Parts: sequence; structure tokens; C-alpha cells
Amino acid sequence: MSKKKDSYREFCKTKQNLPVFLYDWWLDAVCGTDNWDVAIVKPDNDILAFFPYYNKKVLFFDISTLPQLTQFLGPWINYPNDLKQSNRTEYEKKMMNELIKQLPAYHHFEQNFHYSVDNWLPFYWKGYEQTTKYTYVIEDISFPDRVFENFTPSKRKNIRKAEELVEIKFDMSSDDFYEHHKKTLSKQNLKISYSKELFKSIYDAVYSHNAGRTIYALDKDNNIHSALFVVWTKYSAYDLISSIDPDFKNSESASLLVWEIIKSLSGKAHRFDFEGSMIESVERSFRQFGTVQKAYFNIKKCDSLSYRIFRKIREKFRN
Repeated sequence: MSKKKDSYREFCKTKQNLPVFLYDWWLDAVCGTDNWDVAIVKPDNDILAFFPYYNKKVLFFDISTLPQLTQFLGPWINYPNDLKQSNRTEYEKKMMNELIKQLPAYHHFEQNFHYSVDNWLPFYWKGYEQTTKYTYVIEDISFPDRVFENFTPSKRKNIRKAEELVEIKFDMSSDDFYEHHKKTLSKQNLKISYSKELFKSIYDAVYSHNAGRTIYALDKDNNIHSALFVVWTKYSAYDLISSIDPDFKNSESASLLVWEIIKSLSGKAHRFDFEGSMIESVERSFRQFGTVQKAYFNIKKCDSLSYRIFRKIREKFRN
């Protein structure tokens, strides 16, 4: 194990307020313990900035990308308390340049950055490209009654409707959740995008760290209408996987699950992140929960003409 990785593991033990995707134990679960590393800026004893990354092989190409079911990685900067606003951009430039230097060689790089990263200029100056995407966030779930009042009238009506139709239960097993999601997707002629082994690895990791939970909606005939897998730290909770049976979509149970998990997380997480979608109908539903739209950066760089050609050929055959 690298010294930087050792330092980062010790750093994670002392921090209670990082997004869940940045913790070493999360990276172990989604990447494997030997398949990720981290760039850090640590002039003295304190880590001033860090950038976890995951590299994988695609044929003979080295790819730096996001692990599955991980919303973002990217740079994270710990700003000094006495840093003046006029010096903030220069400080970001210095930290990001140091992090970029430490990234390994690759043929293709692609990551999402957290929405708090609003300055990607140091990456632009190094030849990276950017696409803006969006997520939707309830910024404070400390007072659930206030959260509920911020839902649109139609969303509140749907939740009350679902309360009459289903019972809410927690802690569906990893196998049962996976099979439910696989089944609901197959009903829509879709294939599940992640393996049962990966899901169990994440499930076990978050349960062992009190950082995740499944919740599901069951009717009187024991039909599971929908299920939700949420992960969290104090910083934020994330709507990681939503599994909705199309045969029971009209029960509106998925909205009820979100409301119930928000109530259960009050005091455990500060905010609730729906993880975003560029699909218009999904985006509309997220907005109805009284969310705030947050823009985040998708950053790319391809240093290989061969890989560009390979991707185009692969996409052509997939289509």
C-alpha cells in the first residue's frame, strides 16, 4: 500500500463530515482494496487537499473513471479558516495543480466532481473538457415537517395515497433487493447494470458503518411495490438505487419511501441528494420534493487516438 493511501486512511478515520463516496471503506467496497489510490497535498501533518481515483484496464487501455454506483470523486479541498475570499481562487489553483501532477498516466479520464467544486479552470488549462450536469438536493432535512411542507401539493397527495395502500418496512436483504431491482428492470426490457457481488459488497460496507439502509413498500398481498437503497454520512444522504415495479407504479409508493427515509435520517444526515437525472420526467419528480438544483461538472480527457476509435466502434455495435 502506498504511503499516500496509508495517510488517507488515517485521515478518513478522523473525519465525520465527508461525502460517503470519498471514504476509504467505500472505495474498498466499490473498487477493491488494491484498485484505487489517492493524490494528496500534505506539506506538513495535515492533508490540505485530496483526489481519490480508480483506474481500470479496458483491453490494453488504462482508464481513470468512476467506480459503479459512485456519484462522484474528484478533488476535495480543505480551505483554511482564515483564507480571504480574494485569495480563494489562487489557493484552488495551487491545490488542484498539485493534485493533477500526481494523477497516473491514462488513455482516458472521466469523472464527476461534487457540486461544491465550482472552479475547474486548472483542469481546463491542462487540456480537460467539461460538461455540466445536474443533481437535486433538499438542503436541510433536520426538520421533517418543514421538508414535507416544501413538497408540491401533488407530491404530498401522492404520499398520502400511498400510505393507504402499502406498509413500509426496512432492511430488505441484499439478495432480495438485488433480485427485486433485476426483476423490475426486466419488466421494462432493461438489464441491471451492476453485479450482485458488487451490491453485496456495498451493502455490507454501509451497514457495518451505519451508513446505509434499504426500505421497501409492501401491500396486503405481500407484493413489493418499490424499494430504495440510501447511503449517507453526516454530510449528506444519497438516493443510490430506486427499484419500482411498473405493475404497481400508480400506487406512488416510491414517493412515500423517500419521505419515510428522510424522516428516519433526520439528525443523521444534513441534506438529501437525489443524485440527479438528465431524464425530463425523473427531473420533474425530483423537483416536486422541494429540491434545489445543483450543477456539477463531468470532466473528461482522452490522450489516445486509438482509444477514441475503439470507443466509437464499441458504441456503434452497442447501438
